[in-house]
Amino acid sequence: MEHQQGEQPTYRVLMVGSAGGHLAQLLRLEPWYHAHDVTWVTFDLPDARSSLTGRSVIWAHHPTTRNIPNLVRNAIQAVVTIRRARPELIISSGAAVAVPYFWIGKLLRSRTVYIEVVDRVDTRTLTARLVSPVTDVFMAQVPEQVRLFPGSILIGRLL
Repeated sequence: MEHQQGEQPTYRVLMVGSAGGHLAQLLRLEPWYHAHDVTWVTFDLPDARSSLTGRSVIWAHHPTTRNIPNLVRNAIQAVVTIRRARPELIISSGAAVAVPYFWIGKLLRSRTVYIEVVDRVDTRTLTARLVSPVTDVFMAQVPEQVRLFPGSILIGRLL
């Protein structure tokens, strides 16, 4: 983090999320992240390629659901990526690709922020449950989610 007096600090940030809606929600944070050094971690799919053209991207292994080999590959990738990028902050809206990045990030002293996806209001997602022990800040998009995540910050709908 480097800044001069009167300037906002610049952070090294990893934005980690599955392609599709998870990535779309993270992209909506651009008013905040445009001032920071951001590296993206997502899947090499057409929507991600077009949305992240010209940005620093690490292509994660997919599918992730119930796929132990890809969980291991993504965990190894997370170790290498986090050691190399040294992010001060890891932000994710899920899904499963967030799990190894949050756990390894926490072990390597990154702060973590999890944003629950907007379409889940009755129960916590599996990813939220898996990363909660190592999440520094939970963010909710709708008031119903605040009840599911005591102490969370309501940020409003991203989509």
